Amino acid sequence: METPGSQSSLHRANLERVVRAVRLAGSLTQAEIARTTGLSAATVSNIVRELKDGGTVEVTPTSAGGRRARSVSLSGDAGIVIGVDFGHTHLRVAIGNLAHQVLAEEAEPLDVDASADQGFDRAEQLVNRLIAATGVDRTKVAGVGLGVPGPIDVESGTLGSTAILPGWGGTKPAEELRERLGVPVHVDNDANLGALGELVWGSGKGVRDLAYIKVASGVGAGLVIDGKIYRGPGGTAGEIGHITLDESGPVCRCGNRGCLETFAAARYVLPLLQPSHGTDLTMEGVVRLARDGDPGCRRVIADVGRHIGSGVANLCNLLNPSRVVLGGDLAEAGELVLGPIRESVGRYAIPSAARQLSVLPGALGGRAEVLGALALALSEMGDSTLLEGALPVAAPVFT
Repeated sequence: METPGSQSSLHRANLERVVRAVRLAGSLTQAEIARTTGLSAATVSNIVRELKDGGTVEVTPTSAGGRRARSVSLSGDAGIVIGVDFGHTHLRVAIGNLAHQVLAEEAEPLDVDASADQGFDRAEQLVNRLIAATGVDRTKVAGVGLGVPGPIDVESGTLGSTAILPGWGGTKPAEELRERLGVPVHVDNDANLGALGELVWGSGKGVRDLAYIKVASGVGAGLVIDGKIYRGPGGTAGEIGHITLDESGPVCRCGNRGCLETFAAARYVLPLLQPSHGTDLTMEGVVRLARDGDPGCRRVIADVGRHIGSGVANLCNLLNPSRVVLGGDLAEAGELVLGPIRESVGRYAIPSAARQLSVLPGALGGRAEVLGALALALSEMGDSTLLEGALPVAAPVFT
């Protein structure tokens, strides 16, 4: 039996520290593990050898700074995580392993008027189909990350009122999906998961403080502070779409006037172009036409960029992030929208905060949220279970 403070309990804690560092990063060199965990290089080397012998990690040759190194990742069969992302008109599911490899991914249309029960039934069917297609062992599923387009109450897990998926407000998404799949489910809003996805796999890699701005049917922000998602005590942090730009502006779905969302979200922007471009226009179509030189679409996108930039300037003044990543269809407009965002930031943000900020398009496109759901499942799972049965009963003690 391990006792607190004993050498065996300290060794066990060090094992879990190494496993956690590798699990969150996907892969690390032994030198990076030492820096991340604060353990000595010799201790890390011994622990990695032990974990490799037990089948928990895989070690492959690599290079770092021009020198030979060894890359450590969790074993491909150590466990499976699942990501589920509900959007305004889509359902996307991905299956990945603990080495951050995506094994399967599929998206299908979702009727915006579908009930919550119908949506969760569809998710269950798609998850089961992908598990069968990949042939993974269902008992290896360690958890599910779930993304929904609305605020989640941190204490109750209840989805707040949402106009993105009418009729879903008041449901408990994690509980609903857990009952269907029989595994732990962790839920967050889509902007937070987009931030996690870009942080782990995309344009946010290597930074500790960033804001992910998603512009679609609504406008939201996922905030990363010191490498962690900041949700606030009620889970509503990042509602940048409801910053007031004009007190006499259009009435927003939240009940206020002139919110950023009323100047940037698709539901408010598309009607501006419908008289000249028709009623079938989508935000994706606006971006495509703008890139082809359409003057009306270019003007609308530039205006949207300037409005978003005003909101980003407020974030800069309050939180001083080092990077802002723009997601959603609008990110495909590139400099047509990024330029005006930077222009507004330069005008309204504190100069020192503006100088430190980089504004980039998301690297993951529409996959950001579902990959963020995988990252959420990876971050919430425990490390003890990964070590059970993989190590000898009397593990040697390293100092």
